Order: sequence, then C-alpha cells, then structure tokens
Amino acid sequence: MRYEGDIYRPPGEWKSYLLQTTVGCSNNTCTFCNMYRDKKFHIRPMADILEDIRMAKAYYGDVQRVFLCDGDAIIMRTDDLLTILDTLYATFPSLEKVTTYAGPRSTLTKTPEELRLLREHGLARAYLGVETGSDALLRKVKKGVDARQMLEAGVRLREAGMDLWVMVLLGLGGSGGSEGHILDTAAMMNEMKPRHLSALTLTLYPGTELYDDFQAGKFQPITPVESLREVRLLLEKLEVAPLHFTCDHASNYVPLKGSLPEDRERFLRQLDRALESGAGMRPEWSRGF
Repeated sequence: MRYEGDIYRPPGEWKSYLLQTTVGCSNNTCTFCNMYRDKKFHIRPMADILEDIRMAKAYYGDVQRVFLCDGDAIIMRTDDLLTILDTLYATFPSLEKVTTYAGPRSTLTKTPEELRLLREHGLARAYLGVETGSDALLRKVKKGVDARQMLEAGVRLREAGMDLWVMVLLGLGGSGGSEGHILDTAAMMNEMKPRHLSALTLTLYPGTELYDDFQAGKFQPITPVESLREVRLLLEKLEVAPLHFTCDHASNYVPLKGSLPEDRERFLRQLDRALESGAGMRPEWSRGF
C-alpha cells in the first residue's frame, strides 16, 4: 500500500485496511499535538485513491473494515467521498463498515443531508477529537472551533446516524484547571450523547507549543493523582446512557473499560483503591504514548 508519511489510526481500527484519502490534518494548529507536523495538508487525487483500492483488492483479496486516513477525510467533497464509499463496498464483498476521523470544523461544512447521505453509503463511524468541553480551553489549545461549534459537530454526526466515538484529554487544563475542564466536558457529552467516549491522558511532546509552555514554566501538568481525580469526577457527572466508556489507553494510569451506567460503581471503586493505596496504578515507566 502507498502512504505519505506516518499513518495514525484509533486503537480499535487495528484490523482495518487503512486507506489514505487526505494527508495530514486540515487544522494542524493544536498546541498539544505533534501527529502531523511533518505534513502539509492536502487531499489526495481521486485517481490515486481509487488505484489504491484496486491494489488493496489484489493484495488482501477481501476486507471487513476500512479506516479512511489521515486526520480529516470529512473535508473531502461529498461526491468524492460517496464515490470512495461505493467503490469500497463494490470491491470488497465482506466489507462491514468504513470509519474515519472527523474534523469538527470540516464536519460543520457539511449539511445534515450530506452527512446522512454519507451514512447511507456506508460511512458507519466517526471519531471526533473533542478534547474538552471548555470554550476557553478549546480556544487556548487552538482546536479551531469553540464549544458551541464542537457540540454542533458532534450532534450532526450522531443525528446523521453515525456511530459517534469521542476522545477527550485528561490534564489538558493543567494543574489547577481540572475542575472546570472536566465539568464542562461532562456537560458537553451529556448534550452530544456519543455512543463511545475515550478518555486519554495528556502527553507533552517536544516540538509542540504546549511543550514549549511547559519548558518555560507557563504550563504545569497534572500529577497522577490529579489524573485519577479527573476521571472520577468525569464518571460522576456523565449522564449519557448507554455509553461505552474506555480509559485504557497506554497513557492512562488506571485502565478502565466498560459501559455506563452499569460499570460506574465498579470504576469508582477501582479509582478509589488507586487513590488510597496506589493499587492497580501503572508505574510511570510502563506508560506508553
């Protein structure tokens, strides 16, 4: 398969055929992210994309899942996305679902009718990096949208019938900024009503603006204990039901995975044990990014 630069995908897409439709991220200004810094965003030519599908057919024979890379396939023209979706389902008889990252600003350029049409043609799941529900924090980390726009993007994807999977970042508000960040995030999730919610822990990467702020003493990361308290507060305030909740990324200190509200009390007990005695906490050296 042909790819430009490093390729990223959600953990749950490890079995998917990765089809690169766009290169990089259409926003690429987030102060905490280094994923696409080495790429200039552009949409790949349709002829190349369709040729890649033919190459994948020759190589794999058949696939059940496809993930559209890089960071924002939603930005493509709707007609082109429909052509890609129709070609994928015609090429792979066993194809069950096509998924993608969705940029919030790009999502808002689509009408509700366009998003529903994409769903009808097989775009089954959209991963939305919300990061926080705090309006001030979204602006500060240069996410490209405010809280109202982020909420609208998520609601549009859900109402189009897509399986909405949201990611948020523990620790994004820094030490002292936990409560506002988490309360605003829980409130947004309760309105957005995603089917899945993953909470990851902020990691500072050299070369990012937030890392430079840390080096300059302008940003103080949360401690492991503060991270656990953020997760606990989030779980207490979430009212979305049913909700598949994961906090089991390699960056997290205590792995949690289950459903709300069924597993809420079990999660809280697990967090309380970790807060009281450190039981079940990953040591810093074993955390991955």
